Amino acid sequence: MSANDADGAVTLARRGAVAHVTFDRPAARNAMTRQMYGQLHAICDELQADATLRAVVLRGAGGKTFVAGSDVRIFSGFETGEDGIAYEREMEEHTLALARIPVPTIAAIDGWTVGGGLNLAAVCDLRIATVGSRFGVPIARTVGNCLSMANYARLVAGFGAARAKRMLLLGEILDADEARACGFLAEIVEKDALDDAVTRICDTILANAPVTLRVSKAAIARLADDPGADGDDLIASCYGSRDFKAGVAGFLSGKPPAWEGR
Repeated sequence: MSANDADGAVTLARRGAVAHVTFDRPAARNAMTRQMYGQLHAICDELQADATLRAVVLRGAGGKTFVAGSDVRIFSGFETGEDGIAYEREMEEHTLALARIPVPTIAAIDGWTVGGGLNLAAVCDLRIATVGSRFGVPIARTVGNCLSMANYARLVAGFGAARAKRMLLLGEILDADEARACGFLAEIVEKDALDDAVTRICDTILANAPVTLRVSKAAIARLADDPGADGDDLIASCYGSRDFKAGVAGFLSGKPPAWEGR
């Protein structure tokens, strides 16, 4: 294994208006190194500024794991609680970079999604997984660390408090059926059907009004931070868009609108 292989990589590929981000370190179950976190952040910054982008798909290489958390070697030099606070703040910056992408993000999960990998999946807008996928945060029986308050909140929002406690206090690993039952997953598919399912979801997104999708995503994120948040700016940007005018005209004429994303 080369030094570059040991550090892993997060790669970006474009297929039309859809970006594909891959966590590529299969020999280590796609565990994230600091280099990979930095690459992910840079990719997210690039995608945030891309006006032609309509959707982002994230997946792990190798067909066995989405992301198996952070590489434990990151923690080897930690000496005080302040090191943990600094680490969690750093990780939150990377996570927020993913959350700030204005278009729908889809986690295509094939295999294990644990620890920090579950945090990354949780900030995606939609999650689809293969039948054998597994989900958990077994830190109480592995490294003995904890989550940031933001990631505890995401875990509870995604799975509910009771399941979050099972994952955190008992170290339980949930299967795809349970993750689907609580709403964390949008869909479960057979392993050989994952690519087709992702394509279908992306095609649906591409057929919808881009401004509506951006505004809806932004509004839901804003409400998660503040249930009483104001949204007049979002409403104005949508109703004042060319897409809204095209949508009304198309609906009245019976002709599908040609969305421009502005």
